[in-house]
Amino acid sequence: MAQTPFHIPPPTKEIPLYEGVAPGSEHWDWEERTFTTRRGNNVTQNVVRPVLQFYPAAPAKVCGTAVIVAPGGGCTNLMVNNGIDTLRFLTAIGVHVFVLKYRLIYVDPNVPLPPPGPALPPPPAPMDANGIILDGPQKGQNYIELAVRDGRQAVLRIRDIVGELNVKTNRVGFIGFSAGSVLGLALVDGPRETRPDFIGAIYGAKEEPLPPPDAPPLFIAVAADDEWAASPSLALFAAWRKAKRPAELHVFQTGGHGFVVKGGGGDHCLERFQEWMTSNGWLSR
Repeated sequence: MAQTPFHIPPPTKEIPLYEGVAPGSEHWDWEERTFTTRRGNNVTQNVVRPVLQFYPAAPAKVCGTAVIVAPGGGCTNLMVNNGIDTLRFLTAIGVHVFVLKYRLIYVDPNVPLPPPGPALPPPPAPMDANGIILDGPQKGQNYIELAVRDGRQAVLRIRDIVGELNVKTNRVGFIGFSAGSVLGLALVDGPRETRPDFIGAIYGAKEEPLPPPDAPPLFIAVAADDEWAASPSLALFAAWRKAKRPAELHVFQTGGHGFVVKGGGGDHCLERFQEWMTSNGWLSR
């Protein structure tokens, strides 16, 4: 069984994305694991059974909005801290939160952890430009297709139960961090029923072609000194503007990847996200 650090609150409910084994994982026979790194980050690896972990909004502030939270981690890890900090913030302002545990590229649990140091983007996952995994027990599988399938299925599962939660059908959002952000953006090109109603892309973007004419409103936040995500985030904002779709961009002077350098503005990214949600009516009751 995976070990859960004591300070991660248990979800009210865990919702499997699929009945039975997730398509594509039929031969995955390893165990998921969660551990705490030397830097104090909570990390999950080797997800086989993708799920949504449900954290309900503060009862006195329920506003009829649900948000999927997708932690990042370079396609090999889920940096659980992203999800925990965000769910605490959003549930306090009345939003139902679903933390998405999506499938990852296998990591040998016998490989030693890296020493403590500055938080940098994880090394490139062992896949080619098309998402084909190049080594290990998943060799030949398309990781991008697996992760995007999980993201789409997550939106469908929530829309199936919105009536039970008093969530409005046009208020199912998505906020992703790093690789989780890239996953969220990939949902824009899918069918309408699997597309979030709004998206937050936090220090994670891809070079985006012109989005569809009905692309959801987009919130982007990144640090100017993030060598991995700053330029793609600017290009992403420009693509949304060119398509005449609603978008907001925050570029904080410092913070690095993951906003690990404190005091540069990224510390208050979630407050800016709250303001954006308020201005669009998603927190109205």
